[in-house]
Amino acid sequence: MTNRQCATGIATATRPGRANGDPRGNAMCPITASIARPADPADPTSPRPDFSLTFPPDPGWVRTAREAIRAVLRTAGRSDLVDTALLLTSEVVTNAVTACLSSGCVSPLKLHAAWSPTGALHVLVRDDAPGLPVQRVPAGDAEHGRGLLLIGACAADWGICRHGPGPGKAVWFELGD
Repeated sequence: MTNRQCATGIATATRPGRANGDPRGNAMCPITASIARPADPADPTSPRPDFSLTFPPDPGWVRTAREAIRAVLRTAGRSDLVDTALLLTSEVVTNAVTACLSSGCVSPLKLHAAWSPTGALHVLVRDDAPGLPVQRVPAGDAEHGRGLLLIGACAADWGICRHGPGPGKAVWFELGD
């Protein structure tokens, strides 16, 4: 699937998330800080520094999360990933906000982005809402339920993992090389 097809929502693949080999989300989260190495300004192929954004579970922050990812990609010169990264970031952050609001969770969400040594972008969104997201196949006219399908179709890799002893989880995806 091309970047343009993903960005326009023309995703029909149903590849399940691997969650590091476990679609139930029992795997450990990828440790994004350890996959990034320090950026070397003298080396144009060097990954850029990673970043985190912490924000309340409010729908108004979805746009901010998207714009943060846009800025990361712009500064890294990775315009080839922008459309897909923004679409998937919107899906993951919206799902986390919705999960928190529907469960009464008021803990902040955390968006983390890091570059792998090969130049792939890793994005992880963490929330403290109970339960795990479930990939489903919605009816043709349903307004909800396609987020994980889009992520599965458009990301090079993705998954769901627990991030500690509490009720929360993280959804992550990888794009690029």
